[in-house]
Order: sequence, then C-alpha cells, then structure tokens
Amino acid sequence: MTGRARARGRPPRQIPPPAAVGDAPQMQQGMPGPLRGRRQQQQQHPQQLQHPQQFQQQLQQLHVPPAQLEDPGGHGHLRGCENPLQERRPEGLQVSSGLQDMSLRDRGGRRRDFHDLGVNTRQAMVHVQESKTGFSGKMIKLTTNHFRLTSRPQWALYQYHVGYSPEMEARRLRSALLFQHEETIGKTHAFDGCILFLPKKLENKVTELFSRTRNGEDVKITVTLTNELPPTSPTCLQFYNIIFRRLLKMLNLQQIGRNYYNPSDPVSIPNHRLMVWLGFTSSILQYEENIMLCADVSHKVLRGETVLDTMHSLHSQVGEERFRDACAKELIGLIVLTKYNNRTYRIDDIDWDNNPKSTFRKSDGSEMSFVEYYKKQYNIEISDWMQPVLISQMKKKRGNIQGTVALIPELCSLTGLTDKMRNDFNMMKDLAIHTRLPPEQRQRELGRLLNYIQKDDNVQKELRNWGLSFDNKSVSFTGRIVQGEKIFQSGAMFDYNPQFADWTKETRGVPLIRSMPMDSWLLIYTRRNYDVANTLLQSLFKVTPSMGIHMNRPSMIEVDDRTEAYLRVLQQRITPDINIVFCILSSSRKDKYDAIKKYLCTDCPIPSQCVLARTLSKPQTIMTVATKIALQMNCKMGGELWSVEIPLKQVMIVGIDCYHDTVSGKQSIAGFVASLNQSVTRWFSRCVVQSRGQELVDGIKTCLQSALRNWSKWNKSLPSRIFVYRDGVGDGQLNTLVNYEVPQFLDCLKSIGTDYSPRLTVIVVKKRVGARFFAEIGGGLKNPPPGTVVDTVVTRPEWYDFFVVSQTVKNGCVAPTHYNVIYDTSQLKPDHVQRLTYKLCHMYYNWSGIIRVPAPCQYAHKLAFLVGQSIHREPSMTLSDRLYYL
Repeated sequence: MTGRARARGRPPRQIPPPAAVGDAPQMQQGMPGPLRGRRQQQQQHPQQLQHPQQFQQQLQQLHVPPAQLEDPGGHGHLRGCENPLQERRPEGLQVSSGLQDMSLRDRGGRRRDFHDLGVNTRQAMVHVQESKTGFSGKMIKLTTNHFRLTSRPQWALYQYHVGYSPEMEARRLRSALLFQHEETIGKTHAFDGCILFLPKKLENKVTELFSRTRNGEDVKITVTLTNELPPTSPTCLQFYNIIFRRLLKMLNLQQIGRNYYNPSDPVSIPNHRLMVWLGFTSSILQYEENIMLCADVSHKVLRGETVLDTMHSLHSQVGEERFRDACAKELIGLIVLTKYNNRTYRIDDIDWDNNPKSTFRKSDGSEMSFVEYYKKQYNIEISDWMQPVLISQMKKKRGNIQGTVALIPELCSLTGLTDKMRNDFNMMKDLAIHTRLPPEQRQRELGRLLNYIQKDDNVQKELRNWGLSFDNKSVSFTGRIVQGEKIFQSGAMFDYNPQFADWTKETRGVPLIRSMPMDSWLLIYTRRNYDVANTLLQSLFKVTPSMGIHMNRPSMIEVDDRTEAYLRVLQQRITPDINIVFCILSSSRKDKYDAIKKYLCTDCPIPSQCVLARTLSKPQTIMTVATKIALQMNCKMGGELWSVEIPLKQVMIVGIDCYHDTVSGKQSIAGFVASLNQSVTRWFSRCVVQSRGQELVDGIKTCLQSALRNWSKWNKSLPSRIFVYRDGVGDGQLNTLVNYEVPQFLDCLKSIGTDYSPRLTVIVVKKRVGARFFAEIGGGLKNPPPGTVVDTVVTRPEWYDFFVVSQTVKNGCVAPTHYNVIYDTSQLKPDHVQRLTYKLCHMYYNWSGIIRVPAPCQYAHKLAFLVGQSIHREPSMTLSDRLYYL
C-alpha cells in the first residue's frame, strides 16, 4: 500500500476487549457523525488533547469485528451487539446451551417479524372466509420444497422475565449466572439475556436464585412467569425456527445473513477466480393444514480477491493522485465477508488516517493495536501494515443507536458480482452450472440436508428434547394450470406456445395497435460511431414500415465524446416539434447517461433513447436489435403494442414499487403507475421521492388523486373498480402496510367526493419467496408450465393468498410469485382475481412474452430505478402519460 494510507497521528479509538464472566465490555453506543466529515478535523496527538473526556468519547466510537464464535450478521448491520466479543461458555452446559450463542435476531426476541406472523387479513373479507381457492384450469400434480412437522410439543411454552440485582449489563454474564442453576430451570432452555423460554413450568410464579461472579460479587436473580404460550402461538412458531437454525449450526453450517452455508465444501471456478458456497434457507410456518418446514438451496458467491487486492489493482491503474477517489468509487457500498467470523459487512467509508498499527484502548486501560488483536484473537498475521481501515456503520433497530465497525482490507473477501462480471456471458454461464440447479438436483440437495438431520445423533437428541420431528419426504399436492391468453394486435388475434411464453415470432410483421410517427427526431453520435449510426438508421427504415410506424430521416448530429458536448447539442437543437432524441454512447459511463437522462426527463422533458455502440456493432443481430429499439421508442412516445382481453369494465390497475437511492442522500423513490384506458395499454406514471430508508409510500394520496383525474379525462368518468398491485414491501412490513397505506387509499377515494365509492382491491406482490414447485411428469420432476396457480396446502390460512408461476426459464428452477390480497371489496371470485393477475403479466411492453409480475409493477420498478439511479428528483409531469423510462 502506498504511503498515503498511513495513519496521521489521529487518536486511536477504544475498542471493547474480549469479555470474561464478570467483565462486561465497555462499549460506547453513541451516534458518531459520518467519518468522511471527520477527515478534515484538526489532527491532534493523544498527549496534546486538552479535554480527556472528549478524547475518551472519540476513542469509544469505533469497534472491531466480533470474534469467531459470535453469530454472523447480514449486510453490515451488526445486531445483538450488547457483547460483540465472544467469551468462553461455562463448562457443563451442553444440551441446548448453544441457543444462548444466537443473537436476538436468531431467537426472535427483539427482532423484526420476517414472516408477518399474526397479521390476519382474511378475516375481514367475508367472501373468502369459507374458501379462497379457484376451480378453473387443468389439474397438475406438484411437489414442493415443504416438509411437514410430524410431531411437535403439545405442551405450552413458558415465558419468564429474568431480573438481576445488582443489574448485570453483559448478556453472556447474565446467561452464565443463570445457567449455574440448571438443576432448577432444567437443561432444555433458551435465554436472550432478558426473556427465558422453558418447556416446563417452575414451581413458583416468582423464583429467586442466587449466583456469584468470578470477582466474588453476589447476585440475586428473579425469574418471573409472564406468559404461557399455547402450541399454536405465533411465538411458538418463531421458537421452532430458532431450534431449526440451532440444528443447522450443529451440522457445522455457518450463518451468513439469514441463511446457512457450508464453507468446508466450496465449489471453485478458477477461470474467473470465484468460489461458491452451497447453503440453505429455512422457515417453519403454519400453512393451511399443517406446520411445515420450507427449505431451499442457496448459494453465496465469493470472489477470489480481497479488498486489499482491489486497492493494489486500482493504484496501478489510476496512479497516486486519483487513488483515494477511485477506491471510494469502487469499494463504498460493496458487501464483504470476513472469513475469520463468517460475517458480512457493507463498506460505508475508508479511514485513511488509521492503519493496522493504530491502537485502541481496552476497558482495563491498556492499549492494543489491530495487528496484536487479530494475532491474539484469531492467530492471523496482518501482512500490510500501511493499508487503511475500512468503516462499516452498524445500526441497532432498537432506539436508533448507531456505531461503527473497523475492518482490515486484506481480511475482507469481496462477495457478489460486479456489473462487469454480470455482463460477461462466459462467466455467468460457468456460474449458472453450479447455482441454477434443475428441479431434481435441487430436491436431491434438500433430501441430503434432511438425511443429515435424521442421522446425526446430537441433532436428534436436540429434537427429542423439544418434542420435534420432521418428515423427510416433501409435500405433494394438486395445482391448476389456467387457460393461456390470446394476444390482440391491430385487429389480429394470436395464440402463442405456452412452453416458451413468448409471442415474438407470431406477431412479427403485424402493425401495432397504435404507432407513433417519427416525423422529427435527433440522432446524436460521436465521430467513431458514424458507421454504427448509419447501419442503425438503415435497419430502422427496414423494420418500421411493417409495424405501421412512419419514420422520416433524423437530424444527424456528430458530437465530441464528452458529456458537455451531448448536453450542449441537446440545449441547442431540441425544438417543440421533436418527437424523440436518440443518443449512441461509446461507453457505459454512468455519469454521461445520467446527465442526458436528467436533462431530458426534467429540464427539457422529451422521450429519449440511449444505446451503446457495441450493441449495434454486430451485423448478425442488428435487425433484431433494431426491431426491439423501434418497439421501445414507440412506447416511449405514447404508442401501444398489443393487448389481452380484460373482461372487467371501468377498472383501473395500479402498480407501486420502491427503489432505495443510496447515492443522493439515501432517499427512497416510489414508482406509481396506473392504467388510463379499458384495454390497459396506456399508463399514467408518477414517482414520489421519500425520506431516507423509508419503504412505505407517503405520497400515495397525491399520486392516486392525479391518476384518477387523468382517468376521468380519458374516460369521461371515474373507475368503478381499482386494483392496486403493491411490490417492494419488505419482510415484516405487512402490518404497517395494512394499517398505514391502505387507509391512505381509502382517504383519497373519500376526498374525490362523498358519492364516489369504487370497489378497491389491494394485493401485495412478493418475488423473493422460498417456495418452489415441481411438476411430476413422466416419473421425474420438471418446472411447472406458465399459468400454474397454487392456492392450497402451502398458502397461509390467515391470508387470502396464492402463488402464480407466470414465466418460463431455460436453466434452473422457475420461481413462483406470491400474491397476498390484503384488502378487497370487489366481491370477485378467487378465480377472477387469479386470472386478472396472470393476464397482466402479459402486458409488459419491453418483452414480448410473459413476465414474473404484473406489468404495472414492472413499469413502477423501471420508473423508480431510473429516478433513483440517474435523475434523483421527480421527472416532469409532461411525460406522465408515456412509458419514457423503458
């Protein structure tokens, strides 16, 4: 590392040492400001500080990563960090004592409810209380990745509050003191430092116990019964999940984020310096008739390089002067894995003023350097003592308490794939061999996991202690394949092959429903792309006549390959009669693309098309590319391509999705898209820029009011039915959605007029689901065909929900999409809601085939992504009736 990475004599910060029983770590849990801002502070040597108390606060703002045995957290959020460094567990605690090693997130103590347990939305919908299943379609035999819980405790789970006098701060100290009394509480228990779960009831409601610390201090422990939880309680379901994760740990799987992986059997892809860890996701929930385990295969991709390797590479590429800026641009925001504790972190900053030789002060007053810490704690020798320190912000959900974690670059492995890697066809093809498992192989891996559980004596003993057992055969049931849709285009009707879920060939050469003329348009290119521009133009003249698009020759403008040159031409040459602007870009430089889009979506609102020159440079694909570009430009100018039959009349379809913009002030963008006509081929689009990290939409009322006004202009009336497909809802946010967002819709409808009361249906769309379905065909397992609907067995009894497999995949397993109807006054049968949902998956104009979610959700996603990635503010309303963001 270069000399610029050296510490500049800035005071080191205190880091809590490994704690022993009786020695609680002294962690300062204040809210430090961004470290970037502290770089410009006046540098002071510790001996020169005038205010020791202020210096002490500085020291206590930075923490080192927790030790090996601490449970890994996910994506840089360090949770359960009351005691970030592992201490030795008292001997003799074998049965179930591993539960105390788990963070509160694992045990379901003070954590977010990822499965939305206890949110019962079905009870308010009378028309589906008896049955929520549909009947139309052809039956299909399916197998899933769910396994029944064959036995579970029939006794209650007893919940106790544990108090200490004098108060003990360290969770592990509290645990060690309590577990001195296993003859009273029993060996089967789970304790999070405050709440104790037992499978048996203690003799007295209040039990007093007495323990002694290593320092000889006497402590009184008061154990008070606070709740008796029946076997059907949601808390019990959370508890089953805790126990199953404990089993995965006993099988020597390592937790990363929410999932567990096997680091001892990695798959190496040496050609691309990648490594893949096989792992599993798991959840235990109450489904329609049974409590079941849903398990799926997961993969963690690690790159064969550390952050320090990347830094060295950047230094050789950009030189000393631009080195720090290049590191910040390349590294900040990446997720890294520290293999010494298998924890992932997000890089939030780079502290160039500290290095591994920098010291921190322990609670006993002694000082230790990072080098000494890693040698003593992990037996790791840090080789480069001049490298800077990486900073990861941790945030505890409870009370909004924040802190920072210090990481050493050479100990941080890069995870995931860069955009460059994703664009490497050969790399993705080689990676897919190991990560996109076909149905039979996927089920075999899950079968192996269940077999390990059945054959491991320690795991079985743990299960017996809690009265649990699982079926090692996955659940089978019957699903339905709904009827395929007919595609309508300019008076013609087409059937498509359901196996491919694509109608590109069938509709080729057929005029579009509504083609927009290109009478006046600009084609901007650089000098070296002159030939590419002419080839594109010739190809467009060949493909547009059959679509019914009238195209004149554009104003062709040659520019220098600089952002300012493009913007200057746009400012000078755009006139009110321009239909669209086409820019051919030499490279995928984000700043140039962002500047063009920002200008043409806000300052001078006009549809625009940006294409990379290399996309147009292959003669064998130019006609296909030109066809897709022509279709996309037509949509951006307000054209319509195809339609499907929508039997409902006077219905408005709404799609909402969120994108979190981490560049511009970490704000969130909500995309809102609503249909404008009966055939659902024209859309009103608007976005709302929200405050930092906010998932739920605050500006829905404004968006819906604007959409209703525009609907009224188009149809001379208001819609009698409104369907809202809400995507982008995080795990555990369903209750907030029901109580906060749905009332906004209802208030908005009331504000339109006292006599206006349309039927409203709100459906939560979820793509990230653990469920997988496999069709039993010819004695083997295959992917189910598009149109497969599942609304029994693996759905939730308290919800009006269903799954739809709408798309098809060439490799691996197809992923279903989960739909949860959280509010419904439409009185439509489940069949009709399911069919409408599937129909809307045919209406995304950027792909002449069926997609995974309803078109308005995908449009909302594209809008939010464009604004969050490139524009960072609300686009002009002039473009709101066009799909300018495709």
